[in-house]
Amino acid sequence: MDFSLLFPAIMCGIFCYLGAIESCCLLGMTGGYYIVGRPLVAGLLCGLVFGDVTAGILCGVAVQAVFIANLSTGGATNSEITYAAYGGIGLALATTKDPAIAVTLSVLIGQTLGLIFYNTRMALYSFFNNGAQKAAEDNNDSGITRWHIVYPQICTFFIRAVPVFLIIFLGQGVVDTLINSVPEIVTHIISVLGGVLPALGIGMLMNIVVKDKFQLIFFFAGFVLMAFAGLSMIAIVFLAALVAYLVFLSSGNTSAAKSVMAKASASKGTASAVYEDNDLF
Repeated sequence: MDFSLLFPAIMCGIFCYLGAIESCCLLGMTGGYYIVGRPLVAGLLCGLVFGDVTAGILCGVAVQAVFIANLSTGGATNSEITYAAYGGIGLALATTKDPAIAVTLSVLIGQTLGLIFYNTRMALYSFFNNGAQKAAEDNNDSGITRWHIVYPQICTFFIRAVPVFLIIFLGQGVVDTLINSVPEIVTHIISVLGGVLPALGIGMLMNIVVKDKFQLIFFFAGFVLMAFAGLSMIAIVFLAALVAYLVFLSSGNTSAAKSVMAKASASKGTASAVYEDNDLF
């Protein structure tokens, strides 16, 4: 057991909790789930606590690409992103520091342990809601605070922070044993599959964002500029912003022209209706 992982494991558990809280008294959903809970931010925070920011950000970027199109519809989710982020990235930094391994671990943790603990928390919240409703019916302000804020946050902390802490603190030996014991071809396959998953995430995002096949031209243009022209990502971002602005202006002018033509047609029709006398023909 490596006690040098004690502090990083504790911090990753706390960050996993902060990335999922809903209380406005703390970070809320905006500062928590949509910022601290994102794999890209998790990579930076895990890199800071493990003392290797570069490796943390690389793992965070890879995991973020996988979950970039992750959606939660009606409270149902196919993977718990905060468990995946801090459990997978933290465990990868504790072992190989390989982004492909981080992706594989994140998907595994998010779709198994993450969903189990997530559904457990939702079930417990229904019990807390009943307590808060009863306190509201009794005009019990302190009871509402306890059942609506205090008890749910305690439950969330233990359900999120403790499992992630144990995954990182106790999982290093398991991962190292698996990597050292399985044949090299198996670890190579895992790395390759882990490298493909970010492309799958980007493809899922494109399926949501791209509404017209014509828009794929911009995607391929950016790919050509990066792969063959050798432009950096920052340069492509500025070019993309410029093209997006020109397309916006063009679509605005087209809409305005259509509006003017529609008004002119309506005016012509009105004039014909006013001055045309059927008795003269």
